[in-house]
Amino acid sequence: MNTPAELKYTKTHEWVKMEGDIAVIGLTDFAQDALGDLVFVNLPEEGDAVTAGDVFADVESVKAVSDVNCPVTGEVCAINEELLDEPAKINEAPYDAWFIKVKNVGDTEELLTAEEYEEFCKTEA
Repeated sequence: MNTPAELKYTKTHEWVKMEGDIAVIGLTDFAQDALGDLVFVNLPEEGDAVTAGDVFADVESVKAVSDVNCPVTGEVCAINEELLDEPAKINEAPYDAWFIKVKNVGDTEELLTAEEYEEFCKTEA
């Protein structure tokens, strides 16, 4: 399992990378592997408010539709429109295939370090 040390993680398998005061958010390697081949992604709109712990997107695999929870609170300032046409990029490179960027970031207290996330994933397997 690939777990970059510079990222933060959630127990619902999302990752966060802080770029200054902007949070970049995506789905972890663990999650994409568990879901299988992704065939569709539904993203919010720029300007939408997101809340830590709430669903902000969903992904559809050949197995099922799964919710994607927001790891932070804030306002969507960018979406990765490339994923709308090519959701398989999430499977190919989960840490390059970001979903949204969020500004005015808050509620980051629940985020896990890479080490904490790896330990949590051991309980999920």
